[in-house]
Amino acid sequence: MRVLVSGGAGYIGSHTVVRLVAAGHDVVVVDNFGNAKPAVIDRLEALTETNIPVHAFDLTDKDKTEHLFASEQIDAVIHFAGLKAVGESVQIPLDYYQNNLESTFSLLRAMRRHGCSSLVFSSSATVYGDNAPVPYQEDYEPLSAASPYGRTKVMIEHVLRDVAHIDPVWRIAVLRYFNPVGAHPSGTIGEDPQGIPNNLMPFIAQVAVGKRDRLQVFGADYPTTDGTCERDYIHVEDLAAGHVAALNRIAMSNSPIRTWNLGTGTGTSVLEVIHAFERASGRTIPYDVVARRAGDLPAYWADPARANEELGWRATHTIDDMCADTWRWQSENPHGYEDAAPPDE
Repeated sequence: MRVLVSGGAGYIGSHTVVRLVAAGHDVVVVDNFGNAKPAVIDRLEALTETNIPVHAFDLTDKDKTEHLFASEQIDAVIHFAGLKAVGESVQIPLDYYQNNLESTFSLLRAMRRHGCSSLVFSSSATVYGDNAPVPYQEDYEPLSAASPYGRTKVMIEHVLRDVAHIDPVWRIAVLRYFNPVGAHPSGTIGEDPQGIPNNLMPFIAQVAVGKRDRLQVFGADYPTTDGTCERDYIHVEDLAAGHVAALNRIAMSNSPIRTWNLGTGTGTSVLEVIHAFERASGRTIPYDVVARRAGDLPAYWADPARANEELGWRATHTIDDMCADTWRWQSENPHGYEDAAPPDE
């Protein structure tokens, strides 16, 4: 298939591009490079040994989106593009609602006009909200979220269900994934956050490489194994494989829309991640325990049984694997894509 990957230069999108090419698909990328760097594409082409057509614009531009579908014969779409920082979304909610919703509307309309009805949507565990029982299961209702970012995911899921209900030609996979970490085992591509990292693993990696002095652990008095928050960390390589599995599944499905969790089904605490990273890097990670952060839940993880059974997919990487690959990426690219040498040098 010829697959359009929106946000294909981003962290998860770039790893999925590599998996798609390895599976024999032709890939086209659209990305506005607001949260990604053009150097990613050079590395993807080196890794995959193929030319990757790239369209550099924002999907909220309806005319450019229409031209993309008119110029490329797209069979399916994997939709990652969107604003994604939870904290930022609280500060600029209108930007998040406008960008994430309008880009999806623009994409769906162009797909419909050009007879492309296969879509894999990048959703999030945030849609389960604060009250869902652990482990999270796909049939839980009502969906909710504590941030504008999360609410855009809830809204888009509802939009997709309404679209699929009225026109059953659609084949849509909704993937709710948990805490992506890790990097490609080659060390060539990985997570390169803008500014201060919002998430635990890239912050730990920047402390280990000397880019930041210390880590803050927000609370050590939660009702968990060691008092720190527990999350379901999933290797980005497993996550990318899940997108390819979902794409293959909907190509053979009679159902217009289906939802799957992508997670390991296991919670790992903040301190366990720190210690695993110390083992991987051989370096001590200095940290301070500070007050709890507003909005943090004590613990949550996925029930991945549906994806295991229906997609034939399961997470295979351990937390030690995740830390080892993150450290390889960070140590070989201490400034991310900004100052690192190209992969062929």
